[in-house]
Amino acid sequence: MDGDARNGLAYVAAPLQYMIPMAEKPRSYGYNPPAGMPARTSRYTEHMLPIRNGRPLVSDLSLDKQGFAFLRHCSALTDFYDEAQVKTLYYPESEQLVAAATGASKVVVFDHNLRSSAALGDDAKGVSEPAWRVHNDYTVRSGPQRMRDLLGPEEGERRLQQRFAVINLWRPIKGPLLTAPLALCDARSIAMSDFVANDLIYPDRVGETYTVTYSPEHRWFYFPRMQPDEAVLIKCYDSLEDGRARFTAHTAFRDPTTPADAPPRESIEVRTLAFFGPGG
Repeated sequence: MDGDARNGLAYVAAPLQYMIPMAEKPRSYGYNPPAGMPARTSRYTEHMLPIRNGRPLVSDLSLDKQGFAFLRHCSALTDFYDEAQVKTLYYPESEQLVAAATGASKVVVFDHNLRSSAALGDDAKGVSEPAWRVHNDYTVRSGPQRMRDLLGPEEGERRLQQRFAVINLWRPIKGPLLTAPLALCDARSIAMSDFVANDLIYPDRVGETYTVTYSPEHRWFYFPRMQPDEAVLIKCYDSLEDGRARFTAHTAFRDPTTPADAPPRESIEVRTLAFFGPGG
């Protein structure tokens, strides 16, 4: 992926929503906020950027370099809106996929999101609208904390002695996906100073995500017309600090080439803990 190769890639120019820098730490709610409270304290502005077609580069993309990878996989799941099927069939599939792609000795799925561009907020079926703001799901602090919360303090502390990562598996439910495709930022093009920690408030806990401020150095990619037998792995946290990708900014975007009559985007994303080292 040298400069000449990147410049020769087909791309679309589209607006991406970046956070406007602010003095205080931003915060947002993971549920309907209390009366009189804003859903988020941060403000965003759009920057028009080229988003390159990553399909010609799939063999060169990796979680440790760019922070994301493309793969093909036909799921045995027949109904992604059936929560029981998702947990009994798709969770084990996803764990196997992430383990095979990363070499992890153990992978555990801990939740999933369903999204549709036809949704407004979260509807009664638990389907959310696409995430339109540039973000990353976990931070230096919240990656380890989420693992402790899920596994308990004793096992969590034991796991912290070895490498672990939070890796998301994202795929369209129907295809070809034309509306609200997923854009991913090459992790090598984004500085840690571009990530801004954001308190994510739930009724029972406070998590932390990264919002992102704009830099012209950011290089964005997407995979046009994705089908249900295609998926993307996104590295949202890595405990190793050895120069490999640790966080991957991503967002839905409004593709100006999308036909006016294109169906809504429907997608599913599972989040996994991937553990490395002996003992599983």
